[in-house]
Amino acid sequence: MSVELCITSNFTFLTGAAHPEEYAAKAAELGFEAFAIADENSVAGIVRAHVELREIARHVRDRAAVLAEDGPIGPPLPAGRPHRPAPILTCVPRLLPAATLALRCGSRVLALPRDRAAWGRLSRLLSRGRLRAEKGACDLCLEDLLELGAGMELLLHPPRDLPVPGGAGGRWPQAERLARRFPQACAVLLTPQYDGQDRARFAAIAALATHLGLPPVAACAPVLHDARRRKLADVLTAIRTGCKVADLGRAAQVHAEQRLRSPAEMARIFAGHEDALAHARTIAGRIGFSLDQLRYDYPSETRDGETALERLTQLARAGLSWRYPGGAPDKVLAQMGHELRLIGKLNFAPYFLTVHDIVDFARSRGILCQGRGSAANSVVCYLLGVTSVSPEIGTMVFERFVSEARNEPPDIDVDFEHERREEVIQHIYQRYGRHRAGLTATVIHYRGKRAVREVGRAMGLSEDTLGAMSSQIWGWGGGAGSAISRMREIGLDPDDPQLAQTMALVQDIQGFPRHLSQHVGGFVITQDRLDELVPIENATMEDRTVICWDKDDIDALGILKVDVLGLGMLSCIRKGFDLVALHHRRDLTLASLPPEDPAVYDMLCRADAIGVFQVESRAQMNFLPRMKPRCFYDLVIEVAIIRPGPIQGDMVHPYIRRRNGEEEVRFPSDALGQVLGKTLGVPLFQEQAMQIAIVGAGFSPDEADRLRRSLATFKKHGNVSEFRTRFLKGMAKNGYDRDFAERCFGQIEGFGSYGFPESHAASFALLVYASAWLKCHHPGIFACALLNSQPMGFYAPAQIVRDVRAHGVEVRPVDVNASFWDSVMEPDGHGGLALRLGFRQIKALKEEDITWLTAARGNGYRSLADVWRRAGVPPRQIARLAEADVFASLGLNRREALWEARAITAEKPLPLFEGDLDGEGIFERAADLPQMTLGEEMVEDYVALRLSLRAHPMGLLRETLTPGWPVAAMLGSQP
Repeated sequence: MSVELCITSNFTFLTGAAHPEEYAAKAAELGFEAFAIADENSVAGIVRAHVELREIARHVRDRAAVLAEDGPIGPPLPAGRPHRPAPILTCVPRLLPAATLALRCGSRVLALPRDRAAWGRLSRLLSRGRLRAEKGACDLCLEDLLELGAGMELLLHPPRDLPVPGGAGGRWPQAERLARRFPQACAVLLTPQYDGQDRARFAAIAALATHLGLPPVAACAPVLHDARRRKLADVLTAIRTGCKVADLGRAAQVHAEQRLRSPAEMARIFAGHEDALAHARTIAGRIGFSLDQLRYDYPSETRDGETALERLTQLARAGLSWRYPGGAPDKVLAQMGHELRLIGKLNFAPYFLTVHDIVDFARSRGILCQGRGSAANSVVCYLLGVTSVSPEIGTMVFERFVSEARNEPPDIDVDFEHERREEVIQHIYQRYGRHRAGLTATVIHYRGKRAVREVGRAMGLSEDTLGAMSSQIWGWGGGAGSAISRMREIGLDPDDPQLAQTMALVQDIQGFPRHLSQHVGGFVITQDRLDELVPIENATMEDRTVICWDKDDIDALGILKVDVLGLGMLSCIRKGFDLVALHHRRDLTLASLPPEDPAVYDMLCRADAIGVFQVESRAQMNFLPRMKPRCFYDLVIEVAIIRPGPIQGDMVHPYIRRRNGEEEVRFPSDALGQVLGKTLGVPLFQEQAMQIAIVGAGFSPDEADRLRRSLATFKKHGNVSEFRTRFLKGMAKNGYDRDFAERCFGQIEGFGSYGFPESHAASFALLVYASAWLKCHHPGIFACALLNSQPMGFYAPAQIVRDVRAHGVEVRPVDVNASFWDSVMEPDGHGGLALRLGFRQIKALKEEDITWLTAARGNGYRSLADVWRRAGVPPRQIARLAEADVFASLGLNRREALWEARAITAEKPLPLFEGDLDGEGIFERAADLPQMTLGEEMVEDYVALRLSLRAHPMGLLRETLTPGWPVAAMLGSQP
């Protein structure tokens, strides 16, 4: 057995050519005792290797158990990557967390923490370097390492060109300083370059190490896990350096030797330096730290001598009085007690309090928010105001959210108004401090067009070829045959060697990490220093910091996060509620909306759903009249069923046929009938997939949970197919026929990366109902709120305006004396409200300028010049206002207004406009200008506003398309 201490994974972005998981599997296959993932200035990839080793250990245990029973050997370790081997494994190597520190002075030092305290110092060291540099960079100096390097094994990379000992500069002063500061922890790396000079190189490095009084340590320093990745390594280098593979020169991999080596190969490579191999094993033996030792301490959230559970219980009881003013049902009280006992037992009360405090802050600022996902399973979350969905809806269970058996932290996602989410984010930073709070990362992977374009450029393909290939990327899902067929269709020769090699490399790079970005809102908050748990770095956005691990990584380590997400529809609904309160003196909240309003369901059954949350797509609008929703739970199903998973799993048509009585609802067993009864025998939710596996196929809770993870929404590397054999055998064992089992698994597999939890669908269904209620009873207000929340949804402002006019609401144009930045509602003169479009509809205007314009207009502007003088709006903005025809109420048509605006915007006044500013000459109207036709007016409306209130564009063509059509009447009517 042997060790490898210096592995570079693909989390040294665009350098390493293998996933951390692939190194872990390969190390287990080769029989390594231990290995270290040591990416440059980063520990972003090590959790993935750690999780892979867990799976390998589980596989080894399962195989040993089967052998002990003399039964058949189960399936091999599932392959999560195309090139990952699946041998029969018998050993589980140790992962040694590490990082290669690239210092400002040019030195490179491999740091391996021996214990938990040293890991905290390494994390702080990386945080210091990352926070003093721009995103993606790290600025460390030798003094930083001297200050925080205690407790680490420090392996020094020798200079590429070895100095002559005793000569000028031969003392290697940085190494000497480290050796004096950490005499028992430093060593010098022996790493081969496979250029025929390694024996001489090893001798020179060994002599240098002796000169410094340090031992040599052997490491092959692989950047590949397998020789097949050599070409991909060259492509990554070309992308990183911005050149073509053909121009790499000496930067290219000469061969595939820089790969993970077996113990036998390492013994051969380092023959004559066996002491260096032995010292590598000695160092590995001194390292007692593992990622399993990371204990996450959540903030205690105690106040005024109360424990967290006592405070949570008090808040939950207070919630009973406002959620159930007439008294809570016994079922709710019993469920509340059950949840509080389980929360207390698992010590999750502080987490619930943090989420409550964040939601409470948002509500104190008038920011609408709504918990989504599994929080809808919880009575406690309902009583705290985290969610407005009562868990009495449907058949959701709290154990889907918090389970003693899984012993996993809960995951509460809270949506906030997208325009004001930053206020909530900065509140969290201010309350906990940046040393205790940070956003999680998101790993940006190579997918689709990015993979084609970057690999193709590196391979020297023309931009025209890349454009043609990337435009057809979605047609390649059928595999190699489909890709070849599509390439022939677009005029490319798939047999061309360069093109064929490029396509192979595109397939290899799929799933490779490209860089780290910030999660949409997942916060990690700690009781003590966060930077001693995980390194922190700057985000691209100002005033944001992120950790280097993503959602899956922190889940694997049992680290709690709070998701602070932005949702445009919440901004729209809050603005709609504000307008209802202003004009109708009625205060509304998500929880106080009149429930189960028949008029709302009638509207949805007509597919009158433009702008309504989640059901406004063409697919949803086609499905609504077939679904005919009549209650809230129908909306839950509506949200979940029109998704890629249920559609691919052939769940939509069977459900509709059974709902309409066209097909008998049958269940293969009473047990599965209890699981699928509420969805008429068709599995629609993740929870049902888990229950089918447990009840029908005999899965253990652990296996079912792994199935759930493989179905996780938006999961990047879904691997549900690995459960197929186990599922079919289990179903057969329990008496279900093969066809039914195949169909069940096909439906579960259809979820793929798009499985939708019932609790998530319930949270979204509430927003469907709220937005539909506003559209049904206050269409003008709903349209106004939609326009003021743009960009969002499927529909452009022109479609929103056309729809609201079809509902009988008068829409008035942008006017210099009546409009504000946002659209507003104003009396229509007939006892109702008209929608006045706001200046925000005009392209390229700044809100700051419009704020000045509306503040300075007083009793109104009387001329275009008046706007310029009083409001101080820049001339260019005056011209844009004229282009949008906002001066019509002043008696100026668009051309006249543009003519006057030209006098202001012209750098050199035209002769016609020469004159004194105080005189009338400069603003005197021009001679009669030709009137614009209706078609010209409409075109200019769309150019400036993206919509027109004059007529529908097709009205100008209707007489040509349909002779005899009353065009004049139609043009004068509302479209």
